[in-house]
Amino acid sequence: MTNPKLPPAPTTVAELTSAVLSGNHGPDPAGLSVTSAFWLHNTTRLPGADVTYRNYYVLLRVGEVFGACAFESDEVDPSYCADTSGRTVADVLRSDDPLPIRIAALDAYLAAVEPHHTADAHEIVLPAGTPDVRARARDAAVAGLLDVAAGTKVALIGVVNPLVDAITERGGTCLPCDFNLRETASGLPVSRDMLEVIDAADAVVATGMTLSNGSFDILLSRCREQAKPLAIYAQTGSAVARAFLGSGVTALSAEPFPFSQFSARPTSLYRYRIDE
Repeated sequence: MTNPKLPPAPTTVAELTSAVLSGNHGPDPAGLSVTSAFWLHNTTRLPGADVTYRNYYVLLRVGEVFGACAFESDEVDPSYCADTSGRTVADVLRSDDPLPIRIAALDAYLAAVEPHHTADAHEIVLPAGTPDVRARARDAAVAGLLDVAAGTKVALIGVVNPLVDAITERGGTCLPCDFNLRETASGLPVSRDMLEVIDAADAVVATGMTLSNGSFDILLSRCREQAKPLAIYAQTGSAVARAFLGSGVTALSAEPFPFSQFSARPTSLYRYRIDE
């Protein structure tokens, strides 16, 4: 999938940011302002699980959309909100603000230029229901981005236990990697070495949080060098990841704010896939 209206796909986040600041992806970001800034913290523990997920998010609103970026505890102080509303997108992108804030601004800009609901994407409506019902529907949709045949080794960068299950239920062998977990709920050992699991895999599924921790460029380059399919599941930087379709990213599950965990009613995610 390519969009002839856009310039060639970038190869790094810095390259994409530079192109946006140059006006190559739409209107001058100096003319677009952040109208609202949010700092969110939520925790989730699914029924029967012994793991509590602790999530922190930066949200920046530009026009009708929200740019989003998850981050680690203590990486962004809530006080940032007081001075961010009213700034231009260009000002945030050129600043020395923490990386998650700059990713959220880049995401907001790209989503404002082309919202997911108007793009060439396959919309999937997650059903109403309990958190575990909605999480499993979401993660099954993400797993469906890859052709996981029996025996396929899938590196999972950023462990979500229902997604581990979705991969294994399709006959794949999951190779999980995460900085915050030692093993999955099903007992699989979790590596802390992203390159190790990528090199051992046939295909890769990675969280959008690779954008917020600065590892996205390395992930992208490694998969591109080895010609391995790379699917991104993104609440963080979903429109940023979209910009790399055809430049290392082969599939994307984009879930813009409000995220599925914040509602019990139907919500949408948007799947993109490169036709090979």
